[in-house]
Amino acid sequence: MPHHIVILTGAGLSAESGLGTFRDKGGLWETNDLAKLATPEGFAEDPARVHAFYNARRDNAARAEPNPAHHALHHLSAQHEGRVTLITQNVDALHERAGSEDVIHMHGALHGALCAACEHRYPAPPQMQASDPCPNCGAPRTRPDIVWFGEIPYQMERIEGALLSADLFVAIGTSGSVYPAAGFVQLARAVGAQTLEINLDPSDVASDFDTATYGPASETVPAWVDQMLGS
Repeated sequence: MPHHIVILTGAGLSAESGLGTFRDKGGLWETNDLAKLATPEGFAEDPARVHAFYNARRDNAARAEPNPAHHALHHLSAQHEGRVTLITQNVDALHERAGSEDVIHMHGALHGALCAACEHRYPAPPQMQASDPCPNCGAPRTRPDIVWFGEIPYQMERIEGALLSADLFVAIGTSGSVYPAAGFVQLARAVGAQTLEINLDPSDVASDFDTATYGPASETVPAWVDQMLGS
């Protein structure tokens, strides 16, 4: 049994909760212009449009429920005798709603708001508008606390530290097409960790993993957790 398990989750984990993936056929970036909706430049050009997009996503995420994969990962964290570090590329709060604590949201979260003027962070209201004043400085420059393309993901030093001490690295529901997350498997392997991909289909970096399991996350993740815990 590995002592330190580092888990990275992506959009494929929340897809069965009704939240869209990004790069699959019909995904969010196929049906929307990411340059207009997920970049600082797009926000500067039309903040109302960007807020409307994330308001809809925030509402969708609030209506979604954690699926068996989210609950299984919480069960693993609670029952594993060693250490479990849970990193997510997802901006929903389904891990937390399933009971997981101290989740590393490397791409930010829909339930957070950020002031572009003073960098104050606060809980996002259900609907944000470009005219909303920052509760700290009063500037009408609040934005979703989401890492957009061209920005640096959050908590990278903590993530790299976890990967460097991992005995097992598991990527679940990720496309393997977005860096730096796509390179996590290589960093974990460099320090001798075992690596596992759990996904609906092989990711773009599937060949970098030692082993893989493919199928719906709501089935494959609980089965893997049961195996890890000897259930």
